[in-house]
Amino acid sequence: MAGSKVGSIGEYIREQRTRAKISLRQLADVSGISNPYLSQIERGLRKPSAEILQQIAKGLRISAEVLYVQAGILEDREADTDVMAAVRADPALTERQKQVLLDIYASFLKENEAVGVPADERAAPEDEPAQQRQTTRTGKEEVG
Repeated sequence: MAGSKVGSIGEYIREQRTRAKISLRQLADVSGISNPYLSQIERGLRKPSAEILQQIAKGLRISAEVLYVQAGILEDREADTDVMAAVRADPALTERQKQVLLDIYASFLKENEAVGVPADERAAPEDEPAQQRQTTRTGKEEVG
């Protein structure tokens, strides 16, 4: 069973690399992993550590968590919300920043659930007019 997981993570990495249209050598360069070792991982001959998976994820510009799930290191969890997916996909954030944002978001969801706020009332009403600000010649803002 563990052998099939090793093969599946390698296949998954190869599939992601192919989708990203980068060569094995390019992925090796950007991830800092040797070309032969990366090739062995893709062919299912080596089981990568969590650290190696993180380097590969960085090179592929995908979430390390996705690779951890594929490798059997983490349990698969409920599907992401749009917010969670956007945070995980944002290349401008570090993995640590992403995790902090996701933790805060999860705490807000848990808080709303605990106090019984219905899901349809959690979003801000769209019919409330937004205040528009205009800047005068003097550079002061006026609410209009």
